[in-house]
Parts: sequence; structure tokens; C-alpha cells
Amino acid sequence: MQVYLYAKSGHTVGLESTKRCAAIANALKEFNPILCTSDFRAGAFAKENLEVKKYVNIDVLRNLTNIMQRKDILIFDSKEANEDMKSEMKQFCSLLYEIGTDIKEVIVDTTLYTKVTNPTIEKTLFFGDDDYYNLLLDLVKNSNNDISLLMGHYFFLGNEKIFKNHFSEVIDEEDYVSTIQNSKYLLTASLQTAFESLACGNYPVLFKRIDKEYNEELISKYNIPVIEYTNINELISNFENLIKDYPTINNFEITPLDNVIFEIKQKVELFNKLTQS
Repeated sequence: MQVYLYAKSGHTVGLESTKRCAAIANALKEFNPILCTSDFRAGAFAKENLEVKKYVNIDVLRNLTNIMQRKDILIFDSKEANEDMKSEMKQFCSLLYEIGTDIKEVIVDTTLYTKVTNPTIEKTLFFGDDDYYNLLLDLVKNSNNDISLLMGHYFFLGNEKIFKNHFSEVIDEEDYVSTIQNSKYLLTASLQTAFESLACGNYPVLFKRIDKEYNEELISKYNIPVIEYTNINELISNFENLIKDYPTINNFEITPLDNVIFEIKQKVELFNKLTQS
């Protein structure tokens, strides 16, 4: 019996699902889980930066049955599955969990994102891992900003040289975890990254990209500050003003995985007992 995690990933959707699934994979490491990503580079990022041990490329969720066996366990983070497909998956798998439904979305690997007493970076901008339409390039045109920029995993080759003319520092994507840990104030368009920042005891501020959807319920629940913008100067100015009097975050809590771990452990032990007897 094998435990699989599937994350929708790619150069137009980013790595938020991959980061959530990687966190769960590490919590389930005693079961030797396999992370499946719909883009090979996402799996490589998870192994090199998020301590995932095993990964494989699966282009779409439906093709998981090509490598899975009946009664395997699946945790997935994707909107690809309709109700009929979910019903088929439940019949195929011995356990099936959908992130956002069966497992709440506030998923952070607290073994990676630990609190830092004295962050070394005052202010960082993280636009997200993807920018297929070069929105950030357009945003920073004709500006010079006193803030560090953390590169996204899927940014186009050569953009880094351009960004160096517009930010005080450009940080490589390979330093993602340490940068989130060490950025006291984080301006980000990624809600997942905001959660990781909060787990480190830092102060994230969210701005909404026009090409993304956001979980408004979670933003409101935890009182994560959100700022609007029309241009980069307005964005940075609003950010600077807000962090002078950062609001109180409401009872931020990472989703506990104890019940999921317990259920999987029971299922695996029962399977091993039946197959070895």
C-alpha cells in the first residue's frame, strides 16, 4: 500500500499546491509517500528545497491510476476533479483526502518554517512563483524600490537582470525558505507564503494579483492585512504605511494533521497484517 500526494503545479499556476503537499508529505514521511506534480520542475523544487524524498511527474490527476494500485492512499490539491471523478477515486483508493475540503488549507511545514528571533531582512517582496504574463515586469517599469525581491520559481530566464535595476536586492528562488524565515515584513501576492511567514513569527502583507483567486474566508478569519494598488509606487507606499502599525492577527492556527496520520497508520497496519498473514 502506497501513499501518494498530487499537487497541481506549473508555469501558469505556481507552487502553492506543491508547498502544501510537500508539508503533508514530510508529516507522513514514516510511510515513504510519493509526491506527484503536474510539472517535473515542481517536484525537483520540492526535493531540493522542501525536503521531499520522492517525487514523480504526472501531467493530470486522472492519470494517477497509471501508477497507483487499487487500495492505495491519495491526498490531492487540485480543482481538476469533478464529483463523478471524486466518486471513482473514492472507490479506487482505500483513503482519499482533498486539500481544502477534507484537510483545511492552512498547511505549513513547521520543521522548515521556524521562528527567527532576529530576522536579517527588513522588507521583501514575493510576487509568487509564476508570472507567465510578466505582470511584475510591467508593474516595476520606471521604478526603483528600497525592498528585496525574492524570485519566483517559474520566472522567465533573464528577468533577474532586469529586476536588479528596480530592487535593492534580488534573491534567488533556491533561498526561498530562508528568505521567508528571515524577512521581518513580507509583501506577497501568495496566501500560502503569507501563512509560512506567519509561522515564522513575521509580518506578511497580502496584495491580490488580477490573475489569481484567493480564499477570502481565511484572509478575513485571521485578519491578514490586504492592500490595494494600481502601480508599484502606490503598492510600496501603502505597504510602508501599514507596517508602521501592523494589525493583530486573529488566532493563527496551522491545520493539525494528527487525525490524518492516525487514519493512514491504521489503514497501512491493517493492510500489512492482512497481506503478511
